[in-house]
Amino acid sequence: MILRYSRPEMVDIWSAATKFRIWYEIEAHACDAMADLGVIPRENADAVWKAKDVEFDVARIDEIEAVTKHDVIAFLTHLAEHIGSDEARFVHQGMTSSDVLDTCFNVQLTRAADILIADVEALLAALKRRAIEHKETIRIGRSHGIHAEPTTMGLTFARFYAEMDRNLARLRTARDEIATGAISGAVGTFANIDPAIEEHVCEKLGLKPEPISTQVIPRDRHAAFFACLGVVGSSIENIATEIRHMQRTEVLEAEEFFSAGQKGSSAMPHKRNPVLTENLTGLARLCRMAVVPAMENVALWHERDISHSSVERNIGPDTTVTLDFALSRLTGVIDKLVIYPDNMLANMNKFRGLVMSQRVLLALTQAGVSREDSYKLVQRNAMKVWEEGKDFKTELLADEYVLKSLSAEEIEEKFDLGYHTKHVDTIFKRVFGD
Repeated sequence: MILRYSRPEMVDIWSAATKFRIWYEIEAHACDAMADLGVIPRENADAVWKAKDVEFDVARIDEIEAVTKHDVIAFLTHLAEHIGSDEARFVHQGMTSSDVLDTCFNVQLTRAADILIADVEALLAALKRRAIEHKETIRIGRSHGIHAEPTTMGLTFARFYAEMDRNLARLRTARDEIATGAISGAVGTFANIDPAIEEHVCEKLGLKPEPISTQVIPRDRHAAFFACLGVVGSSIENIATEIRHMQRTEVLEAEEFFSAGQKGSSAMPHKRNPVLTENLTGLARLCRMAVVPAMENVALWHERDISHSSVERNIGPDTTVTLDFALSRLTGVIDKLVIYPDNMLANMNKFRGLVMSQRVLLALTQAGVSREDSYKLVQRNAMKVWEEGKDFKTELLADEYVLKSLSAEEIEEKFDLGYHTKHVDTIFKRVFGD
C-alpha cells in the first residue's frame, strides 16, 4: 500500500487512529451490556464513555506495546490513563484479545466493502453510458486475436457491464458474510461473558453475532471475502487488456484519453501509451496476490493460533486500498476512452469481406450442399484472401461451383452488416432491462 495507488477514504479505514477508535467502541459497548446485566457497576461503564472524544495517542500505545509486547494490552493501558485505573478495572471483563481484534477487523472489512460497492456502482454507470453511446458502432469481433465476425462496441461495453454487475452481487454477498462479530471469550465458550453482550456489541457496530466461534471468527469467511476481491481484480484486468489491445498502433480502435501536456516516452515524443490500463493490469495482480494467503488462513490450530494475523495485517489494507484505487481509475478510463469508429470499420474490411465466411457456409448447406463440401468451397476462396490479397465476394462470384448453389444476389446478401446486429436490442434488454 503506497500513496501513489491509494485514496484517502479507504486509507483512513486502516489507520491506527481508526483501529483504536473501533477497539474503544467495542470495549465501551461491551461495558454497557455488562452493566445492563449487572455484571459490572453502571458508573464504571459510564466512566468508559468519558473517553468518547479522546484522540488516542498512537505513539503512546506503541511505547507501551514495546514493553508489554501485546497490542491490546497496550491499548487498554492507554485507555486507563484517560479514564482512571479504578474506573477501567472492569474493561475487557471476560473478553479475550481476539474478541476485539477480529470484531474490529470485520468492521473494517465491512466499511471497505461499502466503498468498493460504491466504486463498482460508479463503474457500472460509466460502462452503461458508453454501451448505449456505441450500441450500433460496428467493430470486428476476434477469437484467438484473429478476425472472427462483426459485433458492436456497445456489446463490448455491455459484456463488461454484465461481468461487473455479477461482481457487484459478489461484493454484496461478501460484505454480508464478513459482517459478523465475536465477543465470546477464551476458546469461544462464553464461559466468562454472557452471549447477550456479544449481541449488544454487534448490534451497535452493525454486525451479526458469529453463530459459533472458537477464540477467533472462522477464517473461511475471510477467504471468501478476499477471493471475491481477487475476482473483481481479474475483471478489471479483463477490461484493461481489451483496451490495451484496441490501442495497439496497428489496431487503434480506441485509446486512453491523452491530456494536454502529457508525455508518452522520455525518448520518443510520438508515443501515446496505454499506461493506465497497463497499471491496472499490475494492480489486479496485487489484488489476486491476497487470495492464496487468505485461503491458507482457514486452517488454524485447534481453537486458535495467530499464523493468520501477520497475513491479515497486510492483505486487509493492501488489497482493499489497491482495489478501490483500481476501480476508480478504471471508471475514469472508461469515462474518457476515445473511440475510433472509422478505424473499427477499416479494420473489419481489411481482409475484404472474409469475415462473412460463415454466412456463405450456412447458405450452401441450406442449398443442399454437404457441410464438408460447403466448407471446402468457402475455405478455398477464403485462402485466396489470406494468401493473395483477393476480395472474398469477388472470388465467390467467380467460383462456378458456388454459383451452382447460390445466385449472385444470394451471395451479395450474405455481406449485409445489419445481419450481425439484428439482435443487439435483445442482448441489451437482457443486460440492462427495458
